[in-house]
Amino acid sequence: MEKLREQYEKEVVPALMKKFNYKSIMQVPKLEKVVINIGLGDIKDNPKSLDNAMNDLSIITGQRPVVTKAKKSIAAFKLREGAKVGCKVTLRKEKMYEFVYKLFNVALPRVRDFRGVSKNSFDGRGNYSMGVKEQLIFPEIEYDKIDKLRGMDIIFVTTAETDEEARELLTLLGMPFEN
Repeated sequence: MEKLREQYEKEVVPALMKKFNYKSIMQVPKLEKVVINIGLGDIKDNPKSLDNAMNDLSIITGQRPVVTKAKKSIAAFKLREGAKVGCKVTLRKEKMYEFVYKLFNVALPRVRDFRGVSKNSFDGRGNYSMGVKEQLIFPEIEYDKIDKLRGMDIIFVTTAETDEEARELLTLLGMPFEN
């Protein structure tokens, strides 16, 4: 998937330099990492759900996930500090570009009634987060082999200073924003 990295270097960098009047190529924002997180609320009832979620995430990303644990106890959720609550993967470099290409060009168009992703999910510092309701939109996941539909959070971390710069970067990389 060298396509996205080459596209970034040949098309995205010059376009961003022109639009935002950067003096140096080092000022141009770039995609730093992509974090994919699956939170599991049913882990107390079904301990095997963590293994299934980790398996799905490793198939989708091509990288082994790490288990996330609760930072503090919350009695209302019957949650203890240190209890396993989900899993996540941090993608960088080539695997990140492969995942981004697959997400934008294969997975998101498979979502039923897809009109684009929200333009309002930026955090004010140039990072973007989105949610996916089910793992079935990825072509690697076989419908017969899943035990439960699981959603995931996908966070795009950029070096952009503002949301406007990050939005332009993600648009040029091919993110389908809604009109």
